[in-house]
Amino acid sequence: MQNFKDKVAVITGGAGGFGREFARIGAQRGMKLVLADVQQDALDQAKAELEAQGAQVLAMICDVRKADQVQALADATMARFGAVHLLFNNAGVGSGGLVWENSVADWEWVLGVNLWGVIHGVRIFTPLMLECAKKEPGYQGHIVNTASMAGLLNAPAMGVYNVSKHAVVSLSESLYHDLQLVEAPIGASVLCPYFVPTGISQSHRNRPEDVKMMAKPTASQMAAQIMTDKAVSSGKVSAADVAHSTFDAIGDGKFYIYSHPDALAGVQTRMEEIVSQTNPSDPFAATPHIRDMLRAKMQAA
Repeated sequence: MQNFKDKVAVITGGAGGFGREFARIGAQRGMKLVLADVQQDALDQAKAELEAQGAQVLAMICDVRKADQVQALADATMARFGAVHLLFNNAGVGSGGLVWENSVADWEWVLGVNLWGVIHGVRIFTPLMLECAKKEPGYQGHIVNTASMAGLLNAPAMGVYNVSKHAVVSLSESLYHDLQLVEAPIGASVLCPYFVPTGISQSHRNRPEDVKMMAKPTASQMAAQIMTDKAVSSGKVSAADVAHSTFDAIGDGKFYIYSHPDALAGVQTRMEEIVSQTNPSDPFAATPHIRDMLRAKMQAA
């Protein structure tokens, strides 16, 4: 996808983090924007900011866990703008702790947003985009699914998050191959950021009532939260940097998008262990102090 001017971009999780930066770049490139989020105040602020820049903006509350709400988003997009060219399945939440300590509500919340949100986006918007391609000469479209380096690696005390993001990588690769199979004029990419300050480590602030955390956090969950907060807040790569890299990748037709290419050394090690049938190596081998800190916090909590 090369031409962005006057094209329509739909962005879930569009009121903050990567989503808001995608919207800012889209506005700069003359796109019409559809922002979906669950946080009304942030959504209102993003809409006002982008409209002040001259962009046409449709902003909607949308819980991507819910198929009917994603369908309503698609319907409203078509009613307002008549087409979709660029889709960012970007909404995401984080949760940690020892994998056996995550509750059913934890699993339903994280998989609901991180995985089912992408499933609903792909299932509902891809056919719509294919229909748009039939009606618009020279149509070019693109779908970006936000995964994570946690979709390629498996850090301890992040199991529920890891599972959700591995599934998004698999779904995205399948989507890419399926679009290629039918020779669709639609590209696909998977974004795999590492620790980037976006607010995801505080995503529990928007955790819905139907999946609220009923019990007190376990020691491992509190320790994982502290470690994640520290890693995210100390990140040197910004959400704006990642958004610019993402738009560059869309223009170049690149599938895999990384914020920290150096982290791929761990991915290579994991792949080699899979092929050689070697047991998974210690992810803290090069940083034992982090493992020791995590253990200490879990024992002290």
